[in-house]
Amino acid sequence: MTDRQPYSIDLDNRFGYLEPIDVPALVEANTERWSNQTLTQVDSSVVRLGIVEGEFHWHHHDDEDELFFVLDGELEIDVEGRDTVVLRPHQGYNVPRGVEHRTRARSRTVMLMMSAAGVTPTGSA
Repeated sequence: MTDRQPYSIDLDNRFGYLEPIDVPALVEANTERWSNQTLTQVDSSVVRLGIVEGEFHWHHHDDEDELFFVLDGELEIDVEGRDTVVLRPHQGYNVPRGVEHRTRARSRTVMLMMSAAGVTPTGSA
């Protein structure tokens, strides 16, 4: 995490095929306020773990859709031109490519995200 980019983002696949993924252990070991780590690749998509508190910047993805699925906590998703969506545990929301959005968590929230493997989590330039 830096002053310029207050997010910790790891794009390397942490787990390969046939390896167990222990999400509670990853959450317990996390010390970052905004962590986004790629867990594994499934065909041409990646599954990422977000452990977040605070606000992400407005952005969009030119070529990729993005799915958010909350495991613990509460996630607010602001979408340009729409009402804010509030997700609680076991709820998800799919943002289509090209749509301006940002995520916010008032307290520590754990979520899974899924998108194309080539996605830049901070958005298109």
